[in-house]
Amino acid sequence: MTDSIRVIPTAEEHAEGLYRCLDSVARERIHLALVEATPLEGVRSFVRALVSGLGVQFLAIDAANDVVGWCDIVRKPLEGFRHAGQLGMGVASQMRGAGLGRRLATAAIDGAWAIGLERVELDVFASNERAIGLYRSLGFGEEGVRRRARKLDEVYDDIVLMARLRDRTTT
Repeated sequence: MTDSIRVIPTAEEHAEGLYRCLDSVARERIHLALVEATPLEGVRSFVRALVSGLGVQFLAIDAANDVVGWCDIVRKPLEGFRHAGQLGMGVASQMRGAGLGRRLATAAIDGAWAIGLERVELDVFASNERAIGLYRSLGFGEEGVRRRARKLDEVYDDIVLMARLRDRTTT
């Protein structure tokens, strides 16, 4: 199923497809902090900023040229923290479980190292055990937990803080 999927660096022409994919994943109300996509113009601005050097983003593009997943790493903006970036990722529901998340994350992490980042951080809901397993297998280590950090639909979820350092595979 994912054999025909291309993983490519983002470009402004993909902003609308990214918006649709982001909205689809967000509306599941499970994997992302968002419950719907930011407005399309905000997604366009974000993509322009990434292309201009804010960080890296890779997209999964299917045979119909639709975006079916993404992984980005955004450089921290403050002095003293610019060596680090925050990872964000999502995969369309019909594409999960076939290794696409691994392909996207690997491309983004390699891209982050290529632009000089030394640390990649991420936040993941404790209930998202599949993602936590993926991140561990990619060399991320747990750095802490924010207890009851999210309360959505009257259900609490902890947030697990994870990171990977460039000079070693685990933190």
